[in-house]
Amino acid sequence: MEFLFTDFQIGIFSIFSILILIYSGMHVAIALSLTSFIGVLMIRGDWTIATKMLSLAAADSISKYIFGVVPLFVLMGLLISVSDIGKDMFDVANRIFKRIRGGLGVATVVANAIFAAVTGISIASAAVFTKVAVPEMIRLGYTPRFAVGVVTGSSVLGMLIPPSLLLILFGVLTETSIGDLFTAGILPGLLLSSCFIAYIVFMAYRFPNQVMVKQSARMAVPEVEMGILTAFWKLVPIASLIFLVLGGVYAGWFTPTESGAVGALGALLIATGKRQMNRSKLWQVLTETGHVTVSVLFLIISANMYGRMLALSGVTQFLGTWIGESGLGMYPLLLIYIIVVLLMGTILDSSSILMIIVPLVYPVMTAMNFDLVWFGIVTVIAVEVGLLTPPLGIAAYVVKSTLDDQRIGLNDVFRGAFPFVCIMVAVLALIVFFPQISLVLIR
Repeated sequence: MEFLFTDFQIGIFSIFSILILIYSGMHVAIALSLTSFIGVLMIRGDWTIATKMLSLAAADSISKYIFGVVPLFVLMGLLISVSDIGKDMFDVANRIFKRIRGGLGVATVVANAIFAAVTGISIASAAVFTKVAVPEMIRLGYTPRFAVGVVTGSSVLGMLIPPSLLLILFGVLTETSIGDLFTAGILPGLLLSSCFIAYIVFMAYRFPNQVMVKQSARMAVPEVEMGILTAFWKLVPIASLIFLVLGGVYAGWFTPTESGAVGALGALLIATGKRQMNRSKLWQVLTETGHVTVSVLFLIISANMYGRMLALSGVTQFLGTWIGESGLGMYPLLLIYIIVVLLMGTILDSSSILMIIVPLVYPVMTAMNFDLVWFGIVTVIAVEVGLLTPPLGIAAYVVKSTLDDQRIGLNDVFRGAFPFVCIMVAVLALIVFFPQISLVLIR
């Protein structure tokens, strides 16, 4: 079987084909697999070789022990999301910050950051705090747009503060230490949280009309009847789980996969102890864990196929040679990469972006001696911006679909989240120019 195109041309066509198929509505994993199979078939000209090559790629993709980390952390996150821990974190943070103007917004960010430390899934954070924080903020006089903006914007902390599903996927795709990626995500996550808080407080004091609906509500203090002892006991379960999961990884007690198993067991015990778990909820959690896991692993298999096809076509080698001969420095190259990721974020979800872009650029970044841990943090932040930007903006859609308030439209959610997009881009720039922000804890 002969074709008129060179191997390199087939590789280039495959990139455009994937984008066209995805934009046409095809699932990302299907588009990657189909394009990879057709690409290998056209390059080798033999059905048997194409079939065997891709079947080997599929078998090799998820056969390693480390891939057990995916379902375990997903299970832990989903168990936590149904155990009312998000509400507990919000109540405790609300008590601490209730006397600060804009305190409910600050409490939402802090609760999201703590919740992120045990879920690792931004969508779960968006869904939980839409139900918990938005109605309370609106009741106490906050503008609906500001309320949904705070929840939508702070939900992205779930994919940066470890344990993070995106960091796990990046580590798997690039064979980078997941423990190092988790450690490197701590300071950027805290920095991003601090910037969100600073923005909320600044807006509450400088532009109160954009935060509060009416003058009398600006100084409204939520009536939170919670003593110090009650707040302490509400913090114990989540603090214990964070210490067990993250402390176990950093101290070397567990591998990331083992920490996921311990965390899932701990989350199950917490949900059971809080009487939030019954047979129907457990079945729902297990089913959703299966759906998410299969989706993620299918994407990993497809990305592995796609990476092998690109290598076979010579595209990755050409890209590395071209960049080396073009004289582009690290920062111009990184700027182009970030712009591409941000543009992809307007039409694709986070995991899909990683699966498409990382196999393409990983060989190039390795050849140019990029620090892959730092590069992983930069990539995840850039990818997360896509959760807040139209037309896809998955976090915005989750907030809108979870809201039980017809007065708030999707446009309000996007507008409310826009300042947080700007803050994320600014923090991304800081980490690009000052890599030690992410590397100081592991160097």
